[in-house]
Amino acid sequence: MRIYAYVDNSNVFIEGQRTAAVESGLALDIYDAMNRGIFNYAWYPDYGKLYQFLFGDNVEVGCAKLWGSPPPKDAFWQMVERKGFKVVKFDKSVAGKEKKVDVAIAHQLTKDAYTLIDKADSEIILVAGDKDFVPVVEDLVANGFQVNVYFWNHAARELKETATRFVSLNSFLKHLTR
Repeated sequence: MRIYAYVDNSNVFIEGQRTAAVESGLALDIYDAMNRGIFNYAWYPDYGKLYQFLFGDNVEVGCAKLWGSPPPKDAFWQMVERKGFKVVKFDKSVAGKEKKVDVAIAHQLTKDAYTLIDKADSEIILVAGDKDFVPVVEDLVANGFQVNVYFWNHAARELKETATRFVSLNSFLKHLTR
């Protein structure tokens, strides 16, 4: 089995801080955290642990691609680059938001699927929760690709339903913490 993973850094980071806010009692539930803008700013993901979680030890890595504005001191980014994997960095806009990230991920995922990925012996993992990915995931699944979404419980319902399988990161919050 060969795994191809596509990770939206900001999505994992921001929604992880919201999930951690709920877990630590700062918010009643995830919707309270969203509505009131509550984050647990002490929570940081460990992308090395995420990498290990996604790929394990006995699998062939087709690719590990990440998009976003990575934190400079997280060892995962250097490890990924040392292994020849691609980190796509986007600067934040004046308003502090990343633009183009979802489209860039969807484009690369689709391009790889139809040019590199053997659908009979591969798994595509999307680590993001936006419903913007639904059309891409829907198309790939309809064309016989195994597309699994790994994200926090509050990923878009449509994305969870469209994926071949949804894996909640909530149970692994402490494990994925730096």
